[in-house]
Amino acid sequence: MTKLSLSIVVKNEEVALPRCLESVKNVVDEMVVMDTGSSDRTVEIAQEFGAKILHFDWCNDFSAARNEALKSVNGQWVLVLDADEVLAPKIVPQMQKAMEDENAIVINLIRHEIGATQSPYSLVSRLFRNHPDVKFTRPYHSIVDDRVAQLLKKAPHWKVIDLTPIAILHYGYTPEAIEALDKYTRARKAMEGFFASHPNDPYVCSKLGGLYLQIGEEKKGIKLLKQGLKSNLANEHVLFELHYHLGNAYARQQEIQSAVKHYKKAMEQPILPLLKIGAYNNFGSLLKEVGDFKNALQAYEIVIKIDPNFALGYYNLGGTFKGMERFQDAIAAYQQAIKLNPNYAFAYQNLGVVLLKVGNYSDSMEAFKIAIALHESQSDREAERLRQELKKIGMNL
Repeated sequence: MTKLSLSIVVKNEEVALPRCLESVKNVVDEMVVMDTGSSDRTVEIAQEFGAKILHFDWCNDFSAARNEALKSVNGQWVLVLDADEVLAPKIVPQMQKAMEDENAIVINLIRHEIGATQSPYSLVSRLFRNHPDVKFTRPYHSIVDDRVAQLLKKAPHWKVIDLTPIAILHYGYTPEAIEALDKYTRARKAMEGFFASHPNDPYVCSKLGGLYLQIGEEKKGIKLLKQGLKSNLANEHVLFELHYHLGNAYARQQEIQSAVKHYKKAMEQPILPLLKIGAYNNFGSLLKEVGDFKNALQAYEIVIKIDPNFALGYYNLGGTFKGMERFQDAIAAYQQAIKLNPNYAFAYQNLGVVLLKVGNYSDSMEAFKIAIALHESQSDREAERLRQELKKIGMNL
């Protein structure tokens, strides 16, 4: 069997690291852990899993750290994870089969971004042959794609394989993780440094532009995203991100026509449908907001066809049916959203609204009670707001 090595760069990851290493301990043949200055139990935990421990002086460049770690990897293949990522066990047989292909140089994996409401899935080049020309580039959002593209031009017998099932669960986009690790600040500093010397790089334009939108600097974000499009150097994945982020920006600014144009261009890109869920979902939300329920319904139906387990898609479908006064369909959609996500407070809340509209008072009361309880565990403000709204219609909960 092909020998597989794990390569991981860490710093103060004592909380997340055990789950990550546990997910691969029976899959990889060696673990190479590059520590960049931990002051907690990170190194001790890695040692408990039998990992080879390396040390690297952090220089604000993920590629430099990852490439240094690769020097100590012995496997024919390398799996790269971060501490806040977990390998899904069901993907392992497909990974092993793909690695047997003698012409495969990279095996792209689908990553589920847990807690990311905008783009729940991404395609990452984290499984690759241990080849001297396959190295990481870029200080943040480091990737091997640049070097692989050069290699494919020199040696066209190599090929890149995409595995479509979810392979990696990424917990780094939960609000708690972002706040604890100050990810936005670190990302901005690293990407702005790279952008200063690569102003026409469409990839960094998409990533940094998207980050600016996330932190509320919309003018900067839009400018960068447009700059990325003007470069004419973007591949289909980067083009998707550029158009998708612009769609989001214009939607927030209520520039409907511009938003629609960019969402459509994003959805036209020839990439895996799972990667386009965010665009279809946000496009549907935009149409629903302007009262175009028919086309919003079509967008959401595409979303749940692509991913039948996407709770937000059913929630939005329920809202569309509610707007069309198709209340029984709305009830079914909200119930499916709750089935997929039992802690979905807003799904219970809206289910309560629709049940009340059809005269089912007792079930409506029960849905509202659950919604308030869930809101209280997540946001006291939302719980109180809902109580006040119900009080206005004579429901004291």
